Amino acid sequence: MNYKTRKATLNDLPTLLRFEQGVIKAERPFDPTIKEGAIAYYDISELISSNESEVYIVEINHEIVASGYAKIKTDRHYLKHTHIGYLGFMFVDENHRGVGVNKLIIDTLLIWCQERNIFEIRLDVYDDNLPAIKAYEKVGFKKHMINMRLNIENSDLN
Repeated sequence: MNYKTRKATLNDLPTLLRFEQGVIKAERPFDPTIKEGAIAYYDISELISSNESEVYIVEINHEIVASGYAKIKTDRHYLKHTHIGYLGFMFVDENHRGVGVNKLIIDTLLIWCQERNIFEIRLDVYDDNLPAIKAYEKVGFKKHMINMRLNIENSDLN
């Protein structure tokens, strides 16, 4: 198949908003802290418009089938690097999964970061989201740190 990547524009917003809901739907089973009802993760318009981020899409036959963004973020002062490229909004339409579209979008985002002299790349993924972990490991990501949580709302700590 002839997949093509390009920068997203504000004209792509309706499709990207639908993709965002697909990300949220996929992640809800992994995260009991996500609010019920309609929510949004991203300010997609800002990600498209900002000089510090870029949203890319993958198209085939003028149909958008995948998305992702890279955002330059200042990192902690004690690390070797001053900035990271943070990847997010990784979504591939169900009908196009398993054929390398995720790698295509990630490679495009990595090039964008590299062109800006950003070489430390990070992303977040739920520990139980094994298909996503496998996809990220396939393109070279390695597990680095685990974020742990504890809800003590109904605990008797006294």
